[in-house]
Amino acid sequence: MPLPAHVPVLIAGGGPVGLTLAALLAEYGIASLTVEADDDYCSGSRAICISRRSQEILSWAGADKPLTATGLAWTGGRSYFRDREVLHFEMPHDPLQRYAPMVNIQQYSIEEYAHQAMQRHPDLAALQWSARVAGLRADADGVTVEIDAEGTRQTVRADWLIACDGGRSTVREAMGLKLEGMQYEGRYVIVDIEQASSRPVERLAWFDPPSNPGSTLLMHRQPGNVWRVDYQIRDDEDPEEAVKPENVLPRVQSHLDMIGETAPWKPLWISVYNAKCLTLAQYRHGRVLFAGDAGHLVPIFGVRGLNSGLDDAGNLAWKLAWVLQGQAPDSLLDSYSVERVHATRQNLAYGAKSTEFMAPPDFGFRLMREAALRLALVDEQVRPLINPRQSAPISYDTSPLNLQDGAPQAGWAAAPGQPAPDARLQEGATPRYLSENFGRGFVVLALAPSAAQARELEALAAATQTAPQPLRIVRIGADGWDDAHGQLRQRHGGTDGAITLIRPDGYVLGRWSAPDTAQLRAALAPYYPSIAQPTIQEGQA
Repeated sequence: MPLPAHVPVLIAGGGPVGLTLAALLAEYGIASLTVEADDDYCSGSRAICISRRSQEILSWAGADKPLTATGLAWTGGRSYFRDREVLHFEMPHDPLQRYAPMVNIQQYSIEEYAHQAMQRHPDLAALQWSARVAGLRADADGVTVEIDAEGTRQTVRADWLIACDGGRSTVREAMGLKLEGMQYEGRYVIVDIEQASSRPVERLAWFDPPSNPGSTLLMHRQPGNVWRVDYQIRDDEDPEEAVKPENVLPRVQSHLDMIGETAPWKPLWISVYNAKCLTLAQYRHGRVLFAGDAGHLVPIFGVRGLNSGLDDAGNLAWKLAWVLQGQAPDSLLDSYSVERVHATRQNLAYGAKSTEFMAPPDFGFRLMREAALRLALVDEQVRPLINPRQSAPISYDTSPLNLQDGAPQAGWAAAPGQPAPDARLQEGATPRYLSENFGRGFVVLALAPSAAQARELEALAAATQTAPQPLRIVRIGADGWDDAHGQLRQRHGGTDGAITLIRPDGYVLGRWSAPDTAQLRAALAPYYPSIAQPTIQEGQA
């Protein structure tokens, strides 16, 4: 089938990040073509831990329901030194939250759900399997891309090219760009096995277990009676030999025997991995942008790889939509690079610390780790040192989009550049969540506004109704949503009349104790040109 001669957005790579980005763009009304070199979803579990933030991003595309229905939620885990428990940790959570802190599910399921979300907009989101980028030529107005598909070389002109084509990115190579950073020597064998088990879903880690002396071993339970087992191999082991079934299966069996899992089992997938802390210096290069592993490679320890890629998609989608729909200049996309490079460097810092503990790179690190583990057996104060640093949303403290904080006394949680804390609310008798409003237009969160203030806000919203994604007003208090559990006041720290302006990706743009309409109009004008001037209603208010 011939590819289109021109597309607004061409996405190279149909993995979870590329497919999610295509689905999000379609929700914003932006057409895209995704080309994927493989002929189906990935094989093997690969990335398996989906954070609360990633679940929220997938909800914007309508892909969260199958994920939460199939995935296995978990809130904590255990670590062992040899055969003794040295840590039992719990991630922050409460029963009123919209999503669990983490859900285990295989990467191929995320790809399937994101693809299904794309298919809700067949006129906007197209996917071409068995098609790979063969070359490209970028200029000031777009990118001309050569694509090998179905045995022929075809040319597609794109206004924007988004590289989501993984750690071996063809786009990155064609542009002569290099990832910067470091790579660790330690290698892990990754094994998916099928075995029925009644164990609870939690993250399990063993350091120097009797089943595999000298190794570090991780286990995660997944849907379909599948266990993901990761274990470190010795530095002198040949990686090609290490992944042969005759070498893998006895080590897995030894560990299952140790922990008392006696049900029959079989291997499903075997691979090998080593940790990398690498990133491009910037993710925008003219009309070409990078997302996911094409732009950065983050260690698996702390589950920041796929989760950071989905955060890339959530950040980029609204900005690209605003540019393509004439709501903002393309300089808005510079902030994508600034914010996400900052996030990557934070993730790499955390990932490096986790990697150095999970797979010590030299004798000194091994000595310090063993000392910490031995002390943790007898001293609870030492145990936080071995607590894994799980994925968390990164604050964009230095973002060029952040507005001056107009309510610093409200606390840090909902300050400009922070992810807006979610809250369980009530709309009449219906439970609602603040985060249900994200993933579309900008959101004004108004805490108990006065009647005059409410009229001014509604007038501002009315002035955006012809925009592709109008402004949303979420009023808390009389004639609005009820903060029945007190979560919103606790997490946003506002007083009556306070206003928080939230970006489409759920990050706080600005906040004020009691702004006037001119302040709000000035804050919104760069994204809603129609409200740059006062409306008739505001003049009458």
